[in-house]
Amino acid sequence: MSNCIFCQIVAGTSPSWKVYENEHVYAFLDINPVSRYHTLVIPKKHYENIFDVSDEDLREVISVVGKLAKYYRQALGINHLQVVNSNGREGQQDVFHIHYHIVPRQFGDGQNIRWRTHPQWRTDFDDMLEKIKLEDF
Repeated sequence: MSNCIFCQIVAGTSPSWKVYENEHVYAFLDINPVSRYHTLVIPKKHYENIFDVSDEDLREVISVVGKLAKYYRQALGINHLQVVNSNGREGQQDVFHIHYHIVPRQFGDGQNIRWRTHPQWRTDFDDMLEKIKLEDF
């Protein structure tokens, strides 16, 4: 997709700082990093989000996320990180080409993802499970 910045990066028409590449996946340093070595991992083929990515390409991307995380630990001493993926506008996705962030973390880095929890929803768990029909999965 010519208007997708990540597709442009894969095509080599927009600059990037490549960390890793194989036949299916491209990983690069985030141009707006929130920590040192903040890396994005994307499939080379354009998919908007997790709802339309192929199982094969999703497996490839997740495999590279895991390999890079382990490599960062071994080579760089990064022992704490977050892996983040957002889907859809309400899910806070900002670039509509599926991507995973590898974000190295340390105490005092000022990056806090805090969710407001709703323990009262526990009473709805049985009803929620009734609506999940795994036989259709």
